[in-house]
Amino acid sequence: MKKLRILVDLDDVLNNLLECWVKLLNQRYYLNAKAEDSRVWNVQGIFPTLTKEEVYRIIYEEEVWGMISPRATSVETLKTMMDDGHDVLIVTASVYETLPLKMDWLFATFPFLEWKNVIVTRRKQLIKGDVLIDDGIHNLEGGSYFKILMDAPYNQDYNAKENGMIRVNNLEEAYGVIRQELY
Repeated sequence: MKKLRILVDLDDVLNNLLECWVKLLNQRYYLNAKAEDSRVWNVQGIFPTLTKEEVYRIIYEEEVWGMISPRATSVETLKTMMDDGHDVLIVTASVYETLPLKMDWLFATFPFLEWKNVIVTRRKQLIKGDVLIDDGIHNLEGGSYFKILMDAPYNQDYNAKENGMIRVNNLEEAYGVIRQELY
């Protein structure tokens, strides 16, 4: 089996951040938005009546990180990837101030990960890897890795296949694609 460097996005690939973010904003501002109705990657697009500060302040708070849970199959599949000998790196685009909360959540949920498995960047195309699994189209476009697009409401209208990407629904499915296409 070929050993690969597998780059995996964190938010909305390994967890359900958007779902919790929307739920908390709905509770706080008495709204009824739905994450699944989002057609843009920017969360503010779901809440046009809220200010940018009102929308984004949530990710700086412990409350939202306490609500977040891992996506189905993500813990087991990530562990399997590592057990299979792959160099698995979590590549996340984060605001510096959110890192303590985000990393506390990550290491508590995926106790087999260490800081050496994490890269924080806004420019994922600069990271060298064999494959990137991400929900953000902008992170996959222009990169020199095999591209796996994690299905999300805001990327539904994007033709992944036409743009050299394979669309998946969860990490287990992504790993199946990797084994099929890259071994």
